[in-house]
Amino acid sequence: MPRSARNLPADERRAVTVEAVIALAGKQNPSDITTAAIAQQMGLTQGALFRHFPNKDAILLAVMEWVAERLLGRVDKAIEAAPSPIAALEAAFMAHIDFVVKHPGVPRILFGELQREEVSPAKLVVRRLIRDYSSRLKRLVEDGKARGELATELDADAATTLFIGSIQGLVMQSLIAGSVKAIRTHAPGLFAVYRRGIRSA
Repeated sequence: MPRSARNLPADERRAVTVEAVIALAGKQNPSDITTAAIAQQMGLTQGALFRHFPNKDAILLAVMEWVAERLLGRVDKAIEAAPSPIAALEAAFMAHIDFVVKHPGVPRILFGELQREEVSPAKLVVRRLIRDYSSRLKRLVEDGKARGELATELDADAATTLFIGSIQGLVMQSLIAGSVKAIRTHAPGLFAVYRRGIRSA
């Protein structure tokens, strides 16, 4: 449950707004979330909400910026603590899975933004997130090839796409099944298959 937004400084109220949207997205279609529902979730009036955000698109932009910062922060921390490139890939994979389990509304919002035809500011943040995430993974793959951990003929772009796609596939299946927490059970086995495919012989 998001923190109460009453009597909070502006920056904290914006953070609570993001929490409210993510909480609501975990329970319903993000496109159906109204500013009235967000305000109700926060215990505020719509007028109070609009003092911090001019419209719903501005709220979604703040949510996407929060997601990008938090997800990449977790991934970077996991990578830095790993002793080798392939261990870093696994740590990043599991950090991403843990983030989704803790914030099940996030993938719903991400998928929703990517399906929009128009190029919104929030969609641009999602694109930047995927680009920045991919560049981190590609560096790890290239480092792993240089160290002899990964197959020298491995296509770094394809390995990166498969890494992200594997997580997206897990998440999509969990949304269909109605249990995001289940991905934590399946993730280690899926990464084991991925690791066998990219390791050097």
